Amino acid sequence: MKTLKPVYIVDGNRTPFLKAQSKVGPGPFPAAELGVQCARSLLLRQTCDASVIDEVIVGCTTPSESEMNIARVIGLRSGIANSTPAWTVHRNCASGLQAIDSGLQSISLGRSDAVLCGGVDSLSQAPFIYSKNATKWFTQLSSSKNLTAKIKKLLEFRPQFFKPIIGILKGLTDPVEGIGMGQTAENLVKKFGLSREIIDEYSVQSHKRATQYLETVHFQQINAIFDENGNGYSKDDGIREDISLEKLLSLKPVFDRPDGNITAGNSSQITDGASMLILSSEEGLKTMNAEPLAEITQINWAGLDPKEMGLGPVHAFMPILQQQKMKKSDIDLWEINEAFAAQVLGCQRALNDQNYCREQLSIDSTFGEIDNENLNVAGGAIAIGHPVAASGPRILLNIIQLLKNKKLKTGMVSICIGGGMGGAAHVKLC
Repeated sequence: MKTLKPVYIVDGNRTPFLKAQSKVGPGPFPAAELGVQCARSLLLRQTCDASVIDEVIVGCTTPSESEMNIARVIGLRSGIANSTPAWTVHRNCASGLQAIDSGLQSISLGRSDAVLCGGVDSLSQAPFIYSKNATKWFTQLSSSKNLTAKIKKLLEFRPQFFKPIIGILKGLTDPVEGIGMGQTAENLVKKFGLSREIIDEYSVQSHKRATQYLETVHFQQINAIFDENGNGYSKDDGIREDISLEKLLSLKPVFDRPDGNITAGNSSQITDGASMLILSSEEGLKTMNAEPLAEITQINWAGLDPKEMGLGPVHAFMPILQQQKMKKSDIDLWEINEAFAAQVLGCQRALNDQNYCREQLSIDSTFGEIDNENLNVAGGAIAIGHPVAASGPRILLNIIQLLKNKKLKTGMVSICIGGGMGGAAHVKLC
């Protein structure tokens, strides 16, 4: 939606993004703890009291059983007043961007003047699930009324009851089409004739760019977090400075064996992390005595074929350009969240395909590829990681920092969404 009145980003930060399978450190952080440490550090560096926050909205895709309405948990544990409402949103990969959109709507409609919003996921905490037969057996065993009934039920035990369903794999499978997210990327490889070498070259670029902008962009966003033993974490642990095309080309395909092109090296990393922003109206800026970083002029959502969900970004940002009568050249910097290298490249090919532009995007002429020098300038999720709900806020922080550093003005961020959707946001630096 277009904003009915100006909505500003006052400040934002994030945790380091930590690989879910990392062997470094004592173990993963729960999602709520990531969110609390991220939100608390953001609130503490403001010149005003946390009481100015009117609402807390957080996106999360994998809360644990003790983190129901995780936004409320984060708000209260971060020192926000009991009287401040909080709610949790879920739009798969764009859950964090949805939280920002919900905050934008609250402010735009006059319900709030200052909103703490963002996204958090601890994918390493994704649950293991019992099968239906196992669940039925455990339930009947626990409800057995006497020893004889318990023994009878125990005799019905089968070893496969202990074979769990891996929650994160289930979550990364489209429930309508029955295919994994990686397979949707393979679909784009076939659709646009992408070669393995081009895909891996893009992945190398992501790591190289992330390395190049460690000090000037990524470290500027990160607040260190500390585990229960006092160990600190202050940097993303997935960026590989020694990456090479040869190493990536040696990796075997994961989703379409043996001849596929999507590997662990050209896919986004499964990570834990949180990203938070403070949004404000003009009235809220006065109350907080704050200067805004950027204005969000519009957020848009779009749907498309779930089997090609990776093309969601182009479907989401094109209407923003059309409605605001902007050309490609009016956008200084672009972010397309790197779920897969093939997915970003697929978006580029779609923009350069006359039939796709006309039939799917409803534009008369070919839009053309985005200049590579203006797209994902500081690397992306292939290098940094994709803690699902935290990624939307991260790319917003990223583009604002880059616009500021490069003395530019406008940016467009976009993200593909499992289930066949896309989200995009247009921002102007203040």
